[in-house]
Amino acid sequence: MKDFNLLHTKLNRPRLPEHLVSRPRLVERLEQGEKRKLTLICAPAGCGKSILVASWLDSCSPSATWLSLDETDDDLDRFLSYLVAAIRTIFPDDCAETLNLLKAAADPPLEHLTTSLINDITALNQPLILVLDDYHHINEPAIHQFIRRLIDYQPAQMQLVVISRVTPPMSIARLRANRQILEIRPDDLRFSVAEARAFLDGFVGAA
Repeated sequence: MKDFNLLHTKLNRPRLPEHLVSRPRLVERLEQGEKRKLTLICAPAGCGKSILVASWLDSCSPSATWLSLDETDDDLDRFLSYLVAAIRTIFPDDCAETLNLLKAAADPPLEHLTTSLINDITALNQPLILVLDDYHHINEPAIHQFIRRLIDYQPAQMQLVVISRVTPPMSIARLRANRQILEIRPDDLRFSVAEARAFLDGFVGAA
C-alpha cells in the first residue's frame, strides 16, 4: 500500500469555544450511545455537531480518538492509514497487525483488513470511542463497505461516532430496526429557549 505523509492535526478534536453553551440534554443522549453500535450526528453545516461531540468527550472517561476527514481522504489506503494513526494516538504500540498489512507491497483483501482491525481493537481490552468527523466527504464504496463490516463485527468495548452533513450508507434502516443506532438530527440540535439565551448572553458579553 501507499506510504502517506499524514497530517497529525487531523487527529485532534476541535478546540472548544471560550463561551461554550452547555447542552446537558444532548450530552446525556450521547452517553446512551454506549449501548449502541453507531452514534450518528447528522445535520447541515453550522449546527454545532463537532463542538457538541467534542464537549461530550471532555467529560468522558473512556479513551477517545478523533479523525477529521476531508476530500483527500476518499481513498481506502489513505483512510485506513489515518484510522490506524488515530487509534495509535492513544494506544501507540497497538494495531501492529493492521499496520503491517497497510505497509505490505500488495493490497490485501478488504475482508482481511477489517478482520485485522477488529482483532486489534478487541485485543486492547479497553473502552474506545472512535469519532469520524465530516464523513460526508467519503464517497468511495470500499470505505463504506469497510465501515459496514466494522459495525457488523464491532468489538464490545468500542463505540463508533460518525459526524456528517448527510446520512451515510451504513445500513441505517437495519441498525434502527435492531435498536443499534443513536441518532441526533437537526431538530435535536436546535437551541432551546434557555440555550439561545445563554448563547446570546455569551456573545454580548464577549463584544
